[in-house]
Amino acid sequence: MNLSRIIGVVLALVSMLPTAEAADMIASRGSAGGAGFDQPFRPVRGDPGSAVGTVRIKDITSVHGVRANQLVGYGLVVGLQGSGDSMRNAPFTEQSLQSMLDRMGVNIRSQSARGKNVAAVTVTAELPPFIGTGERIDVTVSSLGDASSLMGGTLVMTPLYGADGEIYAVAQGSVAVTGFTTQGDSEKLTQGVPTTGRVANGALVEREVPGSFNDDGKLAFELFNPDFKTAIRIVDVINDYAMKRWGVAVAQEEDLRTVHLHRPAKVSPTRFLAELGDLRVAPDQPARVVIDERTGTVVIGKDVQISTVALTHGNLTVRVSELPSVSQPAPLSDGQTVVTSETLVEAQQDGGNFAYVGGADLETVVRGLNRIGLKPTGIIAVLQAIKTAGALQAELVVQ
Repeated sequence: MNLSRIIGVVLALVSMLPTAEAADMIASRGSAGGAGFDQPFRPVRGDPGSAVGTVRIKDITSVHGVRANQLVGYGLVVGLQGSGDSMRNAPFTEQSLQSMLDRMGVNIRSQSARGKNVAAVTVTAELPPFIGTGERIDVTVSSLGDASSLMGGTLVMTPLYGADGEIYAVAQGSVAVTGFTTQGDSEKLTQGVPTTGRVANGALVEREVPGSFNDDGKLAFELFNPDFKTAIRIVDVINDYAMKRWGVAVAQEEDLRTVHLHRPAKVSPTRFLAELGDLRVAPDQPARVVIDERTGTVVIGKDVQISTVALTHGNLTVRVSELPSVSQPAPLSDGQTVVTSETLVEAQQDGGNFAYVGGADLETVVRGLNRIGLKPTGIIAVLQAIKTAGALQAELVVQ
């Protein structure tokens, strides 16, 4: 075979090679380790430079299938100093006490318990993911009856149930209460909530929860605050890192909440998620203003804008005072001394000057509101009025 024919064969073979983008797709499919989705995996490598920020991915996302479970149980707290349930007002406490003593071989069915050193409680806990049998978790104890305090009490062995009705943990131990209550003959002082407490490491795990982590070969990040732009930025940062680390793109967005991941075959799921979780992105946030009328709290997001408007805000104060006076009759007259009332009405209005408010960033908006000299309640009223006028370019959330 001559040299020209060899060169022709080589050029033909080169023309049949896939492009760089197709090579990424083929490599990522072949290295997914059987973790394919229903639709073909087509990662898009965007602009990772504009997506890099200071927030770690694992701080704004959770891993699909990795979740905690809620546990609840009913039990008794004993050893209280006369601050427990009154058996007459809480018959379920007396029934529970009788049932517990019956199991211990003590029969008090024919008698009525009158002590106030026992309280019926609800015990709640959160079972972390992947926790093993024999490990301990914290529990929260809350009174069910009319007990005034759980201070000094001890929680008797209480089974904790999951949503499926199975027992996953057993709780027991001394209850730690932060609040207190004290009472005298004519006054009562209460600080905090003495009817709720915690038992640190008070529950012993008896059953493991079957985990779904990577059971089907699929991994995904789920955003705590769903946002399209944040999801895209996570994908761009992950794919940029994966191309340098493994030579393939491994992330693909599904919607504003979910980012699917294709794990390379030679990397364990734990190591794979640990490396991706430490990558830093710049999460986007919607323009939003949150106000709480009960406490006068106003929180304004970074991207909130207010179109230029002119506004005035005046506070009208009306004070009505009743001043009692005594009408004394003249000496040696037949008149009577009477008490009369004098009414004083005073009205005062502050403010009333027009001011221009507007700005394209948070600093300008806050400076404009401060220039008016409003209190929090006044700022809330002004923001609601600006939103009604259509000049507040943000979502207004009233709590």
